[in-house]
Amino acid sequence: MHLAVDDVKLFADVRGEGEAVVLLHGFPLTHRIWESSASSLARDYCVVAPDLRGMGASGLTAGPYLMERLAGDLAAMLDALGIERATIVGHSLGGYVALAFARMYDARVARLALVTSRLAADTPEIARSRRELAARIEEENAIDAVLETMLPRLLAPESPAALIETARAIALENSPAGLAAVLRGMAMRDDAHDIAADLSMPVMAIAGAEDRSISLEEARDLAGSFPNAELVVLDGVGHLPMLEDPVGLDRALRSLLAR
Repeated sequence: MHLAVDDVKLFADVRGEGEAVVLLHGFPLTHRIWESSASSLARDYCVVAPDLRGMGASGLTAGPYLMERLAGDLAAMLDALGIERATIVGHSLGGYVALAFARMYDARVARLALVTSRLAADTPEIARSRRELAARIEEENAIDAVLETMLPRLLAPESPAALIETARAIALENSPAGLAAVLRGMAMRDDAHDIAADLSMPVMAIAGAEDRSISLEEARDLAGSFPNAELVVLDGVGHLPMLEDPVGLDRALRSLLAR
């Protein structure tokens, strides 16, 4: 369904009934990366899997898209759906949005899952590379540079070619303008270590043992920064556990939901 939120219409895949679980996708993906998880969890929960502003089937507005703006979009979307409180699951970029949401609306977060994500802000070098990539894809009016830069690092080294093609097909649903706005927003995001100690809800950090983007050291730092968190490491998994080990990811999320 499409929901009118302030100055934009946002798309969300909403299915199932019961307690709400929100699945926030990473970059440069869309809600479709969560298909297996959404199908499984919808047997027992109301699952909301949105496309973030400017991505997938959601509307495009002028950027940059700060994480706080995307978190505000989520709050307005939940309001439109009549959902006061939910478990927020954020993958990579979605984790940054989930942390911004928790900073702004902590009472609305029943539980928090951060899937192959991090607390730290970008280093100056990474922020600069994001801005340069944003300028390049706008100039070329194509997202080829994003695919070349990011896709090789999303999956574990021995992942089947079919998974790479699935991720590529989903990424191709995005526009250069939308991805550029998100890249600039990620480059501007705040470090979230300062709020972690104040978030008392159950938290789960889910890491891939072969993730080439988020190290296990970072994952341990993330889990250790919250007062009520646990770390789950999925073996043989890179940055996309929802594709690489959907059963293991489902097991971890259901364990969090039982808390």
